[in-house]
Amino acid sequence: MNVRSPASIHMLRQCRAHGYFDGQNCPVCNEEGKFIMSEREQNGLGRLMAGVLRHFPEKFNLQMDINGWISTSKLCDSFKEARHYYHWLRPWHFEAVALGDEKGRYQVEGDMVRATYGHSIEIELDLPTDDIPEELYYPCDGDDLATHLELGIKAGDRQHVHLSKTITNAMEAGHVRIKRPRILEIDTERAIVDGHTIYRAGTTVFLSEDIPALYLDVLPADDQMIQEIEAVWEEE
Repeated sequence: MNVRSPASIHMLRQCRAHGYFDGQNCPVCNEEGKFIMSEREQNGLGRLMAGVLRHFPEKFNLQMDINGWISTSKLCDSFKEARHYYHWLRPWHFEAVALGDEKGRYQVEGDMVRATYGHSIEIELDLPTDDIPEELYYPCDGDDLATHLELGIKAGDRQHVHLSKTITNAMEAGHVRIKRPRILEIDTERAIVDGHTIYRAGTTVFLSEDIPALYLDVLPADDQMIQEIEAVWEEE
Protein backbone atom coordinates (compact mmCIF):
# COMPACT_ATOMS: atom_id res chain seq x y z
CA MET A 1 0.00 0.00 0.00
CA ASN A 2 1.38 3.41 -0.97
CA VAL A 3 1.02 6.12 1.63
CA ARG A 4 1.56 9.59 0.26
CA SER A 5 3.52 11.98 2.40
CA PRO A 6 2.19 15.49 3.00
CA ALA A 7 5.00 16.87 0.83
CA SER A 8 3.85 14.81 -2.15
CA ILE A 9 0.19 15.79 -1.74
CA HIS A 10 0.58 19.56 -1.76
CA MET A 11 2.08 20.45 -5.12
CA LEU A 12 0.91 21.77 -8.46
CA ARG A 13 0.82 19.17 -11.22
CA GLN A 14 -0.54 18.92 -14.76
CA CYS A 15 -2.67 16.16 -16.23
CA ARG A 16 -2.30 15.76 -19.99
CA ALA A 17 -6.06 15.37 -20.39
CA HIS A 18 -7.55 17.56 -17.64
CA GLY A 19 -5.12 20.39 -16.98
CA TYR A 20 -3.57 21.66 -13.77
CA PHE A 21 -4.47 20.37 -10.32
CA ASP A 22 -3.26 20.43 -6.74
CA GLY A 23 -2.09 17.10 -5.36
CA GLN A 24 -0.48 13.87 -6.50
CA ASN A 25 -3.12 12.43 -8.80
CA CYS A 26 -5.61 14.03 -11.18
CA PRO A 27 -9.02 14.22 -9.47
CA VAL A 28 -10.72 13.27 -12.76
CA CYS A 29 -8.70 10.33 -14.13
CA ASN A 30 -6.32 9.59 -11.21
CA GLU A 31 -3.28 9.96 -13.45
CA GLU A 32 -0.10 11.04 -11.65
CA GLY A 33 0.44 14.29 -13.46
CA LYS A 34 3.61 16.12 -14.43
CA PHE A 35 5.22 18.04 -11.57
CA ILE A 36 5.01 21.82 -12.04
CA MET A 37 6.03 23.37 -8.71
CA SER A 38 6.01 22.74 -4.99
CA GLU A 39 3.41 24.18 -2.62
CA ARG A 40 5.97 26.68 -1.31
CA GLU A 41 6.84 27.82 -4.83
CA GLN A 42 3.18 28.02 -5.82
CA ASN A 43 2.23 30.06 -2.74
CA GLY A 44 5.15 32.45 -3.11
CA LEU A 45 4.61 33.02 -6.82
CA GLY A 46 0.86 33.30 -6.32
CA ARG A 47 1.18 36.00 -3.64
CA LEU A 48 3.56 38.06 -5.76
CA MET A 49 1.46 37.55 -8.88
CA ALA A 50 -1.71 38.65 -7.06
CA GLY A 51 0.02 41.73 -5.71
CA VAL A 52 1.24 42.83 -9.13
CA LEU A 53 -2.02 42.10 -10.95
CA ARG A 54 -4.18 43.75 -8.29
CA HIS A 55 -2.17 46.48 -6.65
CA PHE A 56 1.37 47.42 -7.74
CA PRO A 57 2.41 46.58 -11.33
CA GLU A 58 4.58 49.73 -11.38
CA LYS A 59 6.87 48.27 -8.68
CA PHE A 60 7.99 45.74 -11.29
CA ASN A 61 8.04 48.24 -14.16
CA LEU A 62 4.95 46.67 -15.67
CA GLN A 63 1.94 48.23 -17.35
CA MET A 64 -1.42 46.52 -17.70
CA ASP A 65 -4.03 47.47 -20.26
CA ILE A 66 -7.28 49.17 -19.32
CA ASN A 67 -8.92 45.81 -18.58
CA GLY A 68 -6.13 44.58 -16.30
CA TRP A 69 -4.27 42.26 -18.70
CA ILE A 70 -0.48 41.71 -18.66
CA SER A 71 1.45 39.28 -20.85
CA THR A 72 2.94 36.28 -19.09
CA SER A 73 6.23 36.86 -20.93
CA LYS A 74 6.57 40.36 -19.47
CA LEU A 75 5.62 39.09 -16.02
CA CYS A 76 8.23 36.37 -16.31
CA ASP A 77 11.02 38.71 -17.41
CA SER A 78 10.18 41.26 -14.72
CA PHE A 79 10.00 38.73 -11.89
CA LYS A 80 13.30 37.11 -12.91
CA GLU A 81 15.01 40.48 -13.04
CA ALA A 82 13.65 41.65 -9.69
CA ARG A 83 13.83 38.33 -7.83
CA HIS A 84 16.87 36.31 -8.91
CA TYR A 85 15.67 33.20 -7.09
CA TYR A 86 12.96 32.99 -9.78
CA HIS A 87 15.58 32.16 -12.41
CA TRP A 88 13.62 28.98 -13.20
CA LEU A 89 10.41 30.83 -14.16
CA ARG A 90 8.87 30.41 -17.59
CA PRO A 91 5.73 32.18 -18.91
CA TRP A 92 3.66 29.01 -18.65
CA HIS A 93 4.25 28.89 -14.89
CA PHE A 94 1.91 31.90 -14.53
CA GLU A 95 -0.72 30.09 -16.58
CA ALA A 96 -0.32 27.07 -14.31
CA VAL A 97 -0.89 29.12 -11.15
CA ALA A 98 -3.85 30.92 -12.72
CA LEU A 99 -5.62 27.87 -14.10
CA GLY A 100 -4.82 25.79 -11.02
CA ASP A 101 -6.52 28.29 -8.71
CA GLU A 102 -9.78 26.79 -7.46
CA LYS A 103 -11.30 30.17 -6.56
CA GLY A 104 -11.05 31.49 -10.10
CA ARG A 105 -9.02 34.52 -9.06
CA TYR A 106 -7.34 34.75 -12.47
CA GLN A 107 -8.26 34.64 -16.12
CA VAL A 108 -6.00 33.50 -18.96
CA GLU A 109 -6.44 34.27 -22.65
CA GLY A 110 -3.60 33.27 -24.96
CA ASP A 111 -0.39 34.66 -23.47
CA MET A 112 -2.25 37.22 -21.32
CA VAL A 113 -3.31 36.92 -17.69
CA ARG A 114 -5.24 39.13 -15.26
CA ALA A 115 -6.75 39.05 -11.79
CA THR A 116 -10.55 38.93 -11.85
CA TYR A 117 -11.12 40.68 -8.51
CA GLY A 118 -9.45 42.32 -5.53
CA HIS A 119 -8.07 45.37 -7.36
CA SER A 120 -7.10 48.55 -5.58
CA ILE A 121 -5.89 50.15 -8.83
CA GLU A 122 -8.42 51.55 -11.27
CA ILE A 123 -9.23 49.31 -14.24
CA GLU A 124 -12.28 48.48 -16.32
CA LEU A 125 -13.17 44.83 -15.81
CA ASP A 126 -15.22 43.43 -18.69
CA LEU A 127 -16.55 40.42 -16.79
CA PRO A 128 -19.74 38.42 -17.50
CA THR A 129 -23.00 39.66 -15.98
CA ASP A 130 -25.22 36.63 -16.64
CA ASP A 131 -26.17 33.77 -14.28
CA ILE A 132 -26.17 35.96 -11.16
CA PRO A 133 -27.79 34.28 -8.13
CA GLU A 134 -30.96 35.88 -6.78
CA GLU A 135 -29.19 36.49 -3.46
CA LEU A 136 -25.56 37.11 -2.61
CA TYR A 137 -23.86 37.62 0.75
CA TYR A 138 -21.47 40.02 2.43
CA PRO A 139 -19.62 39.61 5.76
CA CYS A 140 -19.16 42.51 8.14
CA ASP A 141 -18.32 43.37 11.72
CA GLY A 142 -21.36 43.45 13.97
CA ASP A 143 -20.48 47.03 14.93
CA ASP A 144 -20.90 48.08 11.27
CA LEU A 145 -24.37 46.61 10.75
CA ALA A 146 -26.27 49.80 11.56
CA THR A 147 -24.07 51.83 9.21
CA HIS A 148 -24.56 49.40 6.32
CA LEU A 149 -28.32 49.27 6.86
CA GLU A 150 -28.42 53.06 6.69
CA LEU A 151 -25.80 53.85 4.04
CA GLY A 152 -25.35 50.58 2.16
CA ILE A 153 -22.09 48.76 1.37
CA LYS A 154 -19.20 50.87 0.06
CA ALA A 155 -16.21 49.58 -1.90
CA GLY A 156 -13.73 51.38 0.36
CA ASP A 157 -10.13 51.02 -0.82
CA ARG A 158 -11.12 48.47 -3.45
CA GLN A 159 -12.60 49.24 -6.85
CA HIS A 160 -15.69 47.11 -6.22
CA VAL A 161 -17.77 45.58 -3.47
CA HIS A 162 -16.95 41.87 -3.20
CA LEU A 163 -19.97 39.62 -2.69
CA SER A 164 -20.01 35.89 -1.93
CA LYS A 165 -22.05 33.17 -3.60
CA THR A 166 -23.09 31.39 -0.40
CA ILE A 167 -23.37 32.04 3.34
CA THR A 168 -20.45 29.68 3.85
CA ASN A 169 -18.29 31.58 1.35
CA ALA A 170 -19.15 34.87 3.08
CA MET A 171 -18.38 33.47 6.52
CA GLU A 172 -14.99 32.19 5.33
CA ALA A 173 -14.17 35.51 3.66
CA GLY A 174 -15.14 37.48 6.74
CA HIS A 175 -13.36 35.21 9.19
CA VAL A 176 -10.02 36.32 7.75
CA ARG A 177 -10.36 39.63 9.61
CA ILE A 178 -13.44 39.24 11.85
CA LYS A 179 -13.76 36.64 14.58
CA ARG A 180 -17.55 36.41 14.34
CA PRO A 181 -18.70 38.05 11.09
CA ARG A 182 -22.34 39.01 10.64
CA ILE A 183 -23.81 38.29 7.23
CA LEU A 184 -25.78 40.64 5.04
CA GLU A 185 -28.01 39.17 2.34
CA ILE A 186 -28.24 41.19 -0.88
CA ASP A 187 -31.37 41.04 -3.03
CA THR A 188 -29.45 40.93 -6.29
CA GLU A 189 -32.49 40.12 -8.40
CA ARG A 190 -34.16 43.37 -7.35
CA ALA A 191 -30.91 45.35 -7.67
CA ILE A 192 -30.39 44.16 -11.25
CA VAL A 193 -33.97 45.01 -12.20
CA ASP A 194 -33.35 48.50 -10.83
CA GLY A 195 -30.32 48.92 -13.10
CA HIS A 196 -27.37 47.87 -10.94
CA THR A 197 -24.69 45.72 -12.59
CA ILE A 198 -23.20 42.68 -10.89
CA TYR A 199 -20.27 40.77 -12.38
CA ARG A 200 -19.14 37.16 -12.05
CA ALA A 201 -15.48 37.42 -11.04
CA GLY A 202 -14.59 33.94 -9.75
CA THR A 203 -16.16 30.65 -8.78
CA THR A 204 -17.63 32.16 -5.60
CA VAL A 205 -16.97 35.92 -5.90
CA PHE A 206 -19.14 38.58 -7.51
CA LEU A 207 -18.44 42.29 -7.95
CA SER A 208 -20.61 45.37 -7.89
CA GLU A 209 -20.47 49.10 -7.41
CA ASP A 210 -21.67 50.36 -4.03
CA ILE A 211 -24.77 48.48 -2.82
CA PRO A 212 -27.59 50.77 -1.57
CA ALA A 213 -29.17 49.91 1.77
CA LEU A 214 -32.61 49.10 0.34
CA TYR A 215 -31.26 45.81 -1.07
CA LEU A 216 -29.81 44.61 2.25
CA ASP A 217 -31.13 42.32 4.95
CA VAL A 218 -29.34 40.88 7.99
CA LEU A 219 -29.23 37.15 8.57
CA PRO A 220 -29.96 36.35 12.23
CA ALA A 221 -26.97 35.37 14.32
CA ASP A 222 -28.77 32.16 15.27
CA ASP A 223 -29.16 31.08 11.64
CA GLN A 224 -28.50 27.34 11.62
CA MET A 225 -25.79 27.44 8.95
CA ILE A 226 -23.97 30.30 10.68
CA GLN A 227 -24.04 28.45 14.01
CA GLU A 228 -22.74 25.26 12.39
CA ILE A 229 -19.80 27.12 10.83
CA GLU A 230 -18.97 28.88 14.10
CA ALA A 231 -19.09 25.55 15.94
CA VAL A 232 -16.45 24.17 13.55
CA TRP A 233 -14.26 27.23 14.16
CA GLU A 234 -14.47 26.68 17.91
CA GLU A 235 -13.23 23.12 17.51
CA GLU A 236 -10.20 24.15 15.47
